[in-house]
Amino acid sequence: MTDRPKVHVGKVVTAARASAQVKDVFDALGQIVDATRECIHIHEVESSRRARIQAYEATEVARIRAAEAVLKDYFTQVFAERRNLYEEMFVRLDRALEEENGEVLHTVVRGIVDIAKSSPLADMGDLSQIRAALDDPDQVWEF
Repeated sequence: MTDRPKVHVGKVVTAARASAQVKDVFDALGQIVDATRECIHIHEVESSRRARIQAYEATEVARIRAAEAVLKDYFTQVFAERRNLYEEMFVRLDRALEEENGEVLHTVVRGIVDIAKSSPLADMGDLSQIRAALDDPDQVWEF
């Protein structure tokens, strides 16, 4: 009886085959490095865009607040002038009624109606033009 151990049979991998696998590993590593570089580049570009958008936002908010302040001052002055004008017109209306002067009464009432028809906003013009002017950084505002 011969009990000989069995010999294992296998395929021997040559050195050329092993170097091909190493090449694949380095190619994969190169792809990872390239993808990482691209990711970093995109992050930098998008960070710059976000910074520009934030700067634009801050600028626009400041311009809106400045325009708001100008409009508030404008309305305060215009409506104060209109209030004084109405007070004077109604004083004249009362005087015309006391004096029973129909001609003056008619003129004063027509003046009150004409003032009421005109709006301080009408003097500002087309609001789309105002928006376009607000968007124009070279716009010069004259008051």
